[in-house]
Amino acid sequence: MRPRTRARLLPLAVALALVVAAGCGSDEPSSSGTAAPQGFTPPEVPMLQSLGAGEGKVNLVAWAGYVEDGSTDKSVDWVTPFEKETGCQVNSKVAATSDEMVQLMKSGQYDAVSASGDASLRLIAGGDVAPVNTDLVKNYADVFDALKLKPWNSVNGKAYGIPHGRGANLLMWRTDVVKPAPDSWGVVFDPSSPYKGKVTAYDSPIYIADAALYLKSAKPELGITNPYELDDKQFQASVDLLKQQASLVGEYWGDYSKAAQAIKSGSTVLGTSWQYIVNLAEADKAPVGSTLPKEGSTGWSDTWMVSSKAANPNCAYMWMNHIISPKANAQVAEWFGEAPANRKSCQETSDKQFCATYHAEDESYFDKVAYWTTPIKQCGDDRGSVCKDYSEWTTAWTEIKG
Repeated sequence: MRPRTRARLLPLAVALALVVAAGCGSDEPSSSGTAAPQGFTPPEVPMLQSLGAGEGKVNLVAWAGYVEDGSTDKSVDWVTPFEKETGCQVNSKVAATSDEMVQLMKSGQYDAVSASGDASLRLIAGGDVAPVNTDLVKNYADVFDALKLKPWNSVNGKAYGIPHGRGANLLMWRTDVVKPAPDSWGVVFDPSSPYKGKVTAYDSPIYIADAALYLKSAKPELGITNPYELDDKQFQASVDLLKQQASLVGEYWGDYSKAAQAIKSGSTVLGTSWQYIVNLAEADKAPVGSTLPKEGSTGWSDTWMVSSKAANPNCAYMWMNHIISPKANAQVAEWFGEAPANRKSCQETSDKQFCATYHAEDESYFDKVAYWTTPIKQCGDDRGSVCKDYSEWTTAWTEIKG
């Protein structure tokens, strides 16, 4: 089965400044408790205490490829079995960007969303999603522990969602051009690169984190510990590196198919990629290699979250339990192109090498991945509110690209 892509791989530059501004303007703890490490105190939103009968429907906001009912491909359908089992009719709205997801969830018209780390904190801080009672999601027990209660899906030890899947951003190159095989991100930042004009980079403000991750080891004197928590000096160094890189970049990509075609044609020979793009290039017989560089990598982990205004919360919970069930999670992971969240899904994939290819069970691999999260002013350490928030990342990205 050939996986679909994530429509959200369109540039994320449209993402707005954190909506958490309303929730982190004061150091005073609210009635819900002390401020979270993320720098804000979540509004009081009630959590579902018990699961009742389904309401008959559920309205979802999701990335393309996450909610398939056979209409795209007759063989790809994990919605129909859910509807038959629960009586919950699924209505889904595909969102192209994280910002669109945030806006749609603010409308109160949807029950659940498959949020990425650059949207989830905004939804939590804005009071748009409710804490999730994981006891009501049976299959949560089989989710990889490394995905539970993380900074992008929980606050102060309280879960705000159910992990869906994960993936890493890789370094890919044409083996017939780029020699020797690189093992460091330094090769895409080298000002004297022989591949000038044929380097490719991901088109999003969040790509600033990739530069910061490289500088974390390349320039330890900067003191970077988290590529999403950058003070002025660290941020400026990352931006300067990307401005220098801009002269090398032939294409900033946000469309996976164009990235795959570019590496296949040779118009680009080196740069940031995903395992899915590597697979496409290899399937088309392109001579490519890929690696998770020695500095580590950025990546994503998506989370199903329930609206604080959900009209159909019981069906929403039933959906979350279904989409991370072993079979359904295996199906969506293969179709979409990412590692599943449920450890039992690896026994259900049609391609028995799928989980090995996507490192689904290799925690030492994912220990090297800094998952996307939304930068905010509050640093996660004793520096205080001196880190750059996403609005500043967005402004800088416009300057970088020129």
